[in-house]
Amino acid sequence: MKKEKFRHNMASERIYEAEMSDVRTAGEEPADVYVGKDYPFHIVLVEPEIPANTGNISRTCALTGCMLHLVKPLGFSIDDRMLKRAGLDYWDHLDIEIHESLDEFMEEYAGRKMFFASTHAVKNYASVNYEPGSFILFGKETAGLPRELITSNAETAIRIPMGDDPDLRSLNLSNSVAIVLYEALRQTGFPKLV
Repeated sequence: MKKEKFRHNMASERIYEAEMSDVRTAGEEPADVYVGKDYPFHIVLVEPEIPANTGNISRTCALTGCMLHLVKPLGFSIDDRMLKRAGLDYWDHLDIEIHESLDEFMEEYAGRKMFFASTHAVKNYASVNYEPGSFILFGKETAGLPRELITSNAETAIRIPMGDDPDLRSLNLSNSVAIVLYEALRQTGFPKLV
């Protein structure tokens, strides 16, 4: 199982890559640049489509010390101008892990605490207990997370309360990430934030 990991440094326009070993099993710590890093939370974007949203989320992750996971296929290139512009000068402070598929991601991080954000979930995002190091998954802008993923993980599927007008689908993805992440950070005492 090969995967891409990046530490993006816009100042020098270089991408540092480290590949995972084929012999590593799911749940083991990666033997690369991220070993020893203590992330308050992991934000996982499954098949994100809009570069500006991912750029804004990247900035939020950089400022909160969270790891960002992107699950392919992506609706843009990691070098997209709009993605970089939205992240501004925060890229050199961001750790990103890119996964080839949702199945690959789920296999690699099996056993980890995960929350699944969806308009189809029942539980209020503020009514669950977030644990440090948990993974919070968000789906693509046009379709969200796969319905079967929400159904099979109902206990940790969460939603942000919204109005019931059927013409208004959902909040913007980057806003949703910020809302849920800051609740998780609040519950855990805003670790390493001032």
